[in-house]
Amino acid sequence: MTAPQKASTNLIRLGVVLTDRGSRYAVSGAPVTSRDEVDQVLAELKRERSYAKATHNTWAALLPTGGLKADDGESGAGMVILRMLERAELRDHVIIVTRWYGGKKLGGDRFRRVQDAVRAYLDQHST
Repeated sequence: MTAPQKASTNLIRLGVVLTDRGSRYAVSGAPVTSRDEVDQVLAELKRERSYAKATHNTWAALLPTGGLKADDGESGAGMVILRMLERAELRDHVIIVTRWYGGKKLGGDRFRRVQDAVRAYLDQHST
């Protein structure tokens, strides 16, 4: 695992935190207070070509106006992230789980890998 990198939107990238059957998962996040700021963070993340070409950039955020999520083709994954943000009481923050598909379907394990990635971010964020 590489050291977290910060960028102009306070984007923190932990990089690839786990692999499963060829799929690679990375996790990133940043403090945000609006949907516009979420969009700015996503745009900054995707400036890096590998993230722009990823199979999925699933995300969720707890904002002052409520929870937002996007599955980006990974059905149900945004809700997994949102529920974990709620349990951790991490408000005004977006977490993005990036997946590069490795050629083998993971079935229900894909949700466990999303949870593992979010947990890695939450563990890093609390230190």
